[in-house]
Amino acid sequence: MAQIRTLPRICIALGLPDVPTLLDHARREAEAGEVFLEFRLDFLDRPCQGAEAIRGFLDRFPDSIILATCRRHQNHGRFNGSIEEQLAVLDVAIRKGAHAVDVEIETAEVCQERLNQFRGRAQVIVSYHNFEATPPMDTVVGRVMRVQADVYKVVTTARKPSDNIRVLAAAKALTKHRLVVLAMGELGFPTRVLSPVFGGIYTYAAPMFAENTAAGQVSAHYLRHVYHVDKLGKSARIYGVIADPVRHSISPAVHNRAFHARRVDAVYLPFLVSPAYLRDFFSLAEKLPLAGFSVTIPHKQKIIRYLDVVDPLAKRIGAVNTVWRKAGKWRGANTDAAGVTGPLGRLLRLRKSSVLIVGNGGAARGAACALSDAGAKIALVGRNADRVRALAKICGAEALGREQLAARHFDAVVHATPLGMYPHVDDCFFNGNIPADVVFDMVYNPIETVLLRRAKEQGKTVVPGLDMFIEQAVRQFEIWTSDSAPRAVMHKAAIEALEHK
Repeated sequence: MAQIRTLPRICIALGLPDVPTLLDHARREAEAGEVFLEFRLDFLDRPCQGAEAIRGFLDRFPDSIILATCRRHQNHGRFNGSIEEQLAVLDVAIRKGAHAVDVEIETAEVCQERLNQFRGRAQVIVSYHNFEATPPMDTVVGRVMRVQADVYKVVTTARKPSDNIRVLAAAKALTKHRLVVLAMGELGFPTRVLSPVFGGIYTYAAPMFAENTAAGQVSAHYLRHVYHVDKLGKSARIYGVIADPVRHSISPAVHNRAFHARRVDAVYLPFLVSPAYLRDFFSLAEKLPLAGFSVTIPHKQKIIRYLDVVDPLAKRIGAVNTVWRKAGKWRGANTDAAGVTGPLGRLLRLRKSSVLIVGNGGAARGAACALSDAGAKIALVGRNADRVRALAKICGAEALGREQLAARHFDAVVHATPLGMYPHVDDCFFNGNIPADVVFDMVYNPIETVLLRRAKEQGKTVVPGLDMFIEQAVRQFEIWTSDSAPRAVMHKAAIEALEHK
């Protein structure tokens, strides 16, 4: 069979327990428009039967490109046979029409002559996998390239943010060779999107209706429709959000939809960054390089020490949620403040309005500073009385105990704690009457919290947290791009993302 020169950007990895199930899932993927499918023959109860089935599948779906893999259990696969039996299975797969075969380096190193017999009949991919860490990439790449092959695949496990750039840099430095590079795990997710941008010939995705074959995989639909992997150029600007946890964030769905709507060649990625690796993240940010990023829990305050320039309001609040690079310097601002004053200002004349803020952390401080600057009279309440008093002193606000609220009434309440946030959706600060005419909940997942539901039942005007989220995201987009943000598009993307959480 003639060698295929170009492989599609996304390969769907299919690891199923038996041949009928494998073929059923492959059919679904093909009917959904996916072309490049990996048949993990080692997952099957009868690997050779799976290899034989390739011909029938290709007769039905002649545009499909099949990659056959039969990894031995000694090398983190599921095939229990000898190397000779493994190669026999792959030989059957090639004879039945497989366009490529993946052979792990441990097998390839001891059977080079046999692999040479495969080449020309199918593309031979020699792969290295490290399920523990990301070792020195030059050593790994040097090892796989000592074996003659058509494609070299290096897959590691990310243990810290900078592992992503170490993996991606290997593809960028060796563009003369056909490489596939990935880092597994949630920490390594950015490599699954960026690998083709950095020179990797394709990336892997999970099937639509079956389990992933590797940690960190997402569906091809997600890669295409959220991250637009097929359309990213080599000079695409890179943005993201840093958080711990980050999996729940809807920011990638919102900002990527905005970039797409404005035809900006850019991508926005989730970066899992634990507090211990914030400094390490900046190594990644410098080398990618990142054009800008959002900051959320738990980094909004500690991020300031790594920035060159901080907006005065953000400095006073003591928290940054938006970072970008300009003239070689990292700059920080707080768009959460506008996320509070914008929606509330459309309902109230903020000057001299009375606002009760529930909370004593960074979000409460941001709201207090922003509303105080707008001329509102601020009162604070929270579960930690000492922190409430300390924050009240900083913001020139009135500190209240929970028991004092029964005798007070405000123009607005701003709820600035995580109470009621998914997955703890039944929590609520107020059990009875909510002492305000307007109730603003910063929590946006779920869209309607218990607090907002109770407020509606009491006849209050409500402001969902999604309004704040969109307001601050709009400001971020405009800072990063100097273009007007597609607000309606972003709002729709946020709702869709929350519905699928």
